[in-house]
Amino acid sequence: MEPKVFSEIGKLEKVIVHRPDNGLSRISPHKAEELLFDDIIHLPLMQKEHDVFTDVLKFFAGEKNVLEIETLLEQALDYSHVVKENIIDNIVRFEELPSKAKNTMMELDSEELTDLLITGYCEKDDAYLFDAIPNFIFTRDIAVVIKDHILITKAAREARHRENLLARFILNSHPIFLESRKNKKVIDLNNVDLFPPSRRGKSVSMEGGDVMIVNEDYLFIGHSERTSNHAINLLKNYLFERDIISNVVEIEIPHERNFMHLDTIFTQINTHDWVVYKPIIYDGIGSLVKVYNKSGEIKKYPSVKDLFLEEIDPETRFIFGGKGIYPYQEREQWTDGCNLVTLKPGVALTYDRNLKTEEALEETGYTILHAENLLENIKKNKIKPGDIKNSIITLPSTELSRGRGGSHCMTCPIKRN
Repeated sequence: MEPKVFSEIGKLEKVIVHRPDNGLSRISPHKAEELLFDDIIHLPLMQKEHDVFTDVLKFFAGEKNVLEIETLLEQALDYSHVVKENIIDNIVRFEELPSKAKNTMMELDSEELTDLLITGYCEKDDAYLFDAIPNFIFTRDIAVVIKDHILITKAAREARHRENLLARFILNSHPIFLESRKNKKVIDLNNVDLFPPSRRGKSVSMEGGDVMIVNEDYLFIGHSERTSNHAINLLKNYLFERDIISNVVEIEIPHERNFMHLDTIFTQINTHDWVVYKPIIYDGIGSLVKVYNKSGEIKKYPSVKDLFLEEIDPETRFIFGGKGIYPYQEREQWTDGCNLVTLKPGVALTYDRNLKTEEALEETGYTILHAENLLENIKKNKIKPGDIKNSIITLPSTELSRGRGGSHCMTCPIKRN
């Protein structure tokens, strides 16, 4: 399988997700902030909501094309004893565990070890070896496919570093990515020879929610609290030197938790349609835009709106989250009203709690479909994927929204038409 993603809206053909795991149910209030989670969740309901989400993905992409990262990890561990020992050595070293922990982990089968590596809990010994990684449900952040290359990202916060270790292990070991490895199309930001710290000690950090391939010529990267300017510059130079992309667009966004990644303030849902947080994307508040061309030319724009209308798509329609009205736009940006994942042009998934954003979408010609109603009709064979056009599918989100990430965050597309 060769990964290919040339846009944000091509028909979704293969995607990586992660169902909320038992580690989420073990997060205590005093640990939540450290682990980058804003609340204590009710796991059974969160899993039920996520199952609705993945059922919709399977309807459009096909069941075998919605890949569970836990399954990929287990399969990679089964691949060889040497590979298994290698990831265990890395985890023991990173988590600063005593040497006997390695023996414990080596004795586990792949299923047991996978559960331990994700949740931190060793059922065999009834012991917590390390913290859970609750943000693993946001698979968008671990890797990004840029055309036919896979970018392995590098998390900014220590709480997400084990996610990074596991993602690197999967992408560098699992047979499904063998062709990419053979063809040297895996770009690993953790390779310090290619992506070293700056001479002034600035670190390399970049998370997938800040990276979007808009079309075959433009890659957008948000300079946020999670993605450093140094990382953007290094990646930009790497891509230009290998003629992978023609333009890298750096978008400055406020370095605040509520604007954690670029995809929290705008995502594409159709050929010309983007759902956006008006103050930053349209009005340009705190969002200087720089366009770097591989020729060395640099252009600047006061806002993303100006860039689009002048250089990318003069027909762009900006649909405002919360209808662009205070206080709804702030409320609904916080609950991921601008964070949608597109299944095919004109059909996207979002949470069901952003009512003003739904109004804005309906006013621009979209039909709102509730995911559970849609799934009921699918079971009765009343509807096929091709029947659904210009529609926004809303997901139950009482618990999912507590994680501070929407449908775009919960998907890592590795193949689009």
